[in-house]
Amino acid sequence: PRAQNEARAWDWSVSVRLCVLLWPYPGREEALRLYEAEVLPLIADHGGRLCSRDQVERQATTDPIEIQRIDFPSANALKAFMADPRRLQLESQRANSIARSDVLRLA
Repeated sequence: PRAQNEARAWDWSVSVRLCVLLWPYPGREEALRLYEAEVLPLIADHGGRLCSRDQVERQATTDPIEIQRIDFPSANALKAFMADPRRLQLESQRANSIARSDVLRLA
């Protein structure tokens, strides 16, 4: 229900700016990087742009390992990226490498 309420609150035609924080499973840091290297190029196919992809100098395992800034021309473009069959085909890689992801919508 919460996701449905959030989806209704979005204006699907307005551009979307995201900040993505990623945490790996212990010992799966390289697997996370490899997954992201495969999936991030798909953003452009949906009109999006990877503005930055930075590795974090972790002081603790509670720190994310990677921070990304991503722009999409619309929420519909983001939705299309999320539903891209090539991205979905990599889901097992994602599930085996990313322990946590926080996606923040920027103003």
